[in-house]
Amino acid sequence: MFKPISLYIGLRYTRARRSNHFISFIALVSMIGLTLGVAVLITVLSVMNGFDRELKNRVLGMIPQATVSSTQILTNWPELAKKVQQHEHVKGVAPFTQLQGMLTAQGQVAGIMVTGIEPEYEKKVSIIQNHMVAGSIDSLKKGEFGIVLGKQMTDSLGLGLNDNITLVLPEATPSPAGVVPRFKRFKIVGIFSIGAEVDSMMGYIALNDASTLLRLPDGAQGVRLKLDDIFLAPEVADDIVKDLPNNFYASNWTYTHGNLFSAIQMEKAMVSLLLFLIVLVAVFNIVSSLVMVVTDKKSDIAILRTLGASPATITRIFMVQGTIIGVIGTVSGAILGIIFASSISNVIGWLNTAFGWNLFDAYFINYLPSYLRWQDVVVIVSLSLVLSFLATIYPALRAAKTQPAEALRYE
Repeated sequence: MFKPISLYIGLRYTRARRSNHFISFIALVSMIGLTLGVAVLITVLSVMNGFDRELKNRVLGMIPQATVSSTQILTNWPELAKKVQQHEHVKGVAPFTQLQGMLTAQGQVAGIMVTGIEPEYEKKVSIIQNHMVAGSIDSLKKGEFGIVLGKQMTDSLGLGLNDNITLVLPEATPSPAGVVPRFKRFKIVGIFSIGAEVDSMMGYIALNDASTLLRLPDGAQGVRLKLDDIFLAPEVADDIVKDLPNNFYASNWTYTHGNLFSAIQMEKAMVSLLLFLIVLVAVFNIVSSLVMVVTDKKSDIAILRTLGASPATITRIFMVQGTIIGVIGTVSGAILGIIFASSISNVIGWLNTAFGWNLFDAYFINYLPSYLRWQDVVVIVSLSLVLSFLATIYPALRAAKTQPAEALRYE
């Protein structure tokens, strides 16, 4: 005979067509609800993880994670870089000089933040060299006034590699015709594409050319740092500055993009909580469906009791039935969630392009990222299975308390 008997009967009850179609409908709804809840939770968490990863890898790969700057131009910045490099959490150091201005070409104007860099050092702290689509940052050489721009910027201005562009600085220069802005013509020697907002707002020139434009001695305003843990940026920057003279000050990425990162984390937590309620609703449906099954099967329970089935056996029968609903719903939801999470970037990207929706214009990247973390899948599946199992306890105990004489009195 099939053993154990509770598993055999529980499976039979699950497969059997019930005379009460409403009970079958509730059981089906609970299974579908659990499937959708798990699938949507996995998919949305993957999208949130994608935004989180893109912020860390792309945006924070281009902007400084932390900086140590001075109120005076640093003509001896290599000494500062060597000293900063000794910190245990610093993995790379590069000099920089920043200036704001406007780019003009073919009658169009665009604002830009220009950073003077040393290409050899910049490669140690930035991901720009991995995202060059034309030219190279090594082409930035002193006195040649070359510039590296993002693809979004060059596309918007209708320019390409080796084209000329004019940089307009806000500092006014006295002349016989009056006070006029300062202009400098640059040649585009490189184009990068990060796929984020930095493509349209950042440009790079040689460090010495930046000093020339600002009419300062050859040097740097400060050094930018690459850290082994971006979340230590505030502590590391402050720790470095406290050992330097008073004219040095620190900054880090939390000042510029900290609110964005916090918003992503908060949205991830809130959306996860709201979607988890879908799973809870499905679990409560399992409870209600099993309670109705117990009521519908009272005579069957009474017969099993008279045949010698113990209360523990009756309990296990209905726990098996509810657990099967939970397992099928959870596994189906996990499979769908993994499929959705793996393909949603391509699907939404295609829809965005095909219909011209421009869904991501308001975000810091121009596409929908998705990053499936298997740890999240394991946690979601485990919680769903545990909740589904716990949902079977009350109906199963209620079934075990059925008195055979009372149940069969009117049969």
